[in-house]
Amino acid sequence: MTTNPTRDRINPEVMDTTPMRRPSWIKVRAPSGENYENLQRLMRSKSLHTVCEEAGCPNMGECWGSGTATFLMLGDVCTRTCGFCDVKHGRPERLDWAEPERVAQAVSKMNLRHAVITSVNRDERRDGGAPIFAMVIRRIRELQPGCSVEVLIPDFKGSIEALQIVMSARPEILNHNVETVPRLFKQVQPQDRYEWSQAILTNARKLDSEVLTKSGIMVGLGERFEEVQEVMRDLRDWGVDILTIGQYLQPSRKHLPIRRYYEPQEFEDLGGYGMDLGFKWVESSPLVRSSYHAGEQVRALSVIHRKLNEEK
Repeated sequence: MTTNPTRDRINPEVMDTTPMRRPSWIKVRAPSGENYENLQRLMRSKSLHTVCEEAGCPNMGECWGSGTATFLMLGDVCTRTCGFCDVKHGRPERLDWAEPERVAQAVSKMNLRHAVITSVNRDERRDGGAPIFAMVIRRIRELQPGCSVEVLIPDFKGSIEALQIVMSARPEILNHNVETVPRLFKQVQPQDRYEWSQAILTNARKLDSEVLTKSGIMVGLGERFEEVQEVMRDLRDWGVDILTIGQYLQPSRKHLPIRRYYEPQEFEDLGGYGMDLGFKWVESSPLVRSSYHAGEQVRALSVIHRKLNEEK
């Protein structure tokens, strides 16, 4: 049974879920334009999903307008019930083993230089759907030579066996978002564990040091500024190369409320702090999402990253 991801556990009598008035620096353009419409038709023709649509990404207009998108695989129904997410949750259908072929064909038709692949959680499977990730990476390489691939994966409950399946296909970037600070995990993403995120990110580096690792944090859910900095230090200690920090935006009144909007200067401060910690790249601003400027990141860092590993 599929349900809407709105959270029954959020009781309006206890928690004020009325959306806060957006400040002047939060401006989202409605998606439009010829490239956007062409991409939308392509997705529909191949029965594909994008996280851009499913999660209501504020950058959809900009990214789709430039001909890029983040593909959502393993179906469009998630087995987890995160309070910030607008993706449907419930009991998913069986895996579609033809999905990697359709995604790779779309990447080729769009003539992408960098493809971002993510998925829902599939906790009903021991491998979490990891083989689908490996299949799509390899097929993109066949149909679109020279296209770099970034995978934004679930935590696979910390399974190194599932992670090995993905890493064996050697994506350019292995991305897994921690999303929030440890204190808020049970409220924000009740089925997730901080330790599982740590296992995925640290083991990815151990399995293949040439693959760039990446993670992201949302702010505005009730965390303290210092807690964000603590998570940033953890991520750097785990060997993460790329960090994204963005403002949480409440999809509806039935999702977790925004506790506060961070000021643009605070994002700049976090970005500077991240670079001081040693991250190779930090994207930190209100509308940043995990795959924002992903192509620029991989093109700028891959050569440098490879040379550093050769020098070790």
